[in-house]
Amino acid sequence: MDKIFEFSLLAFTTLFTMINPIGVIPVYTSLTEKLNSKQARMIALKATTTALLVLLFFAFGGKFIFDLFNISINGLRIVGGILFFMSGFDMLRGKLAKIKSDGEESLEAAKDFAITPLGIPIITGPGAITVSIVYMNDAHLISHKIAFVIVILLVMGLTHLILLSARKIISFIGENGNKLFTRLMGLIVMVIAVELFFGGLKPIVQDILGN
Repeated sequence: MDKIFEFSLLAFTTLFTMINPIGVIPVYTSLTEKLNSKQARMIALKATTTALLVLLFFAFGGKFIFDLFNISINGLRIVGGILFFMSGFDMLRGKLAKIKSDGEESLEAAKDFAITPLGIPIITGPGAITVSIVYMNDAHLISHKIAFVIVILLVMGLTHLILLSARKIISFIGENGNKLFTRLMGLIVMVIAVELFFGGLKPIVQDILGN
C-alpha cells in the first residue's frame, strides 16, 4: 500500500508540475475575456477533455508505438529529462510562452483554440505526454496502472477547476504571486528532470560497460 501511495504521489507531482495549470491561466483568460461565463466554461471543458484523451491515449498506446519504431523507454527518459529541464529552466526564469488569439472574438474561433493550442500543446505538451508513457511503463502491477489512471483523472480534474476559477485566482494571487508559483514549479521540474535523465542513462551505460 505504501508503494502505491509513493508511486501515485510522485506521478501526481510530476504530471501536475509539467502541466502547470497556474501557468495556463494567462492564456485561458486572454482567450475567454470576451466570452460570457457559460461559453468560458465550455472552452475549459473542451480543452481539458482534449488533454485528458491525449494523455490516456499515450499512456495506453505509447509502449506499442515505441515497440513499433524500436524506441527504448530509457531513451525516452533521457529525452524527457532534457525536455523537463528546459521547461523547468524557462519556468524558473519566468519565460512562459503565451499564445494570443490574434483578435479573433468569435465563439467558433475560441472552440478551435480550445483544442489546439490550448488543449495541445499548452496543457498537454511533450513533457506531460512523456510522463504518461514513462509512468505507465513503470507501473508493472495492475494496481499501479489503475493508480496512475486515477492520477491522470485527478490532475486533469484539478486543471479544469483551476481554469474555471482562473479570473478569481488571478485577482487573488496577483501577477507577482503567479510569477512566484511558476518559479517554484520550475525548480521542482528541474529536480525531477535530473532524476529522470540519470534514471534513463544509468541502465544504458551499464549495458555498454557490461558488453
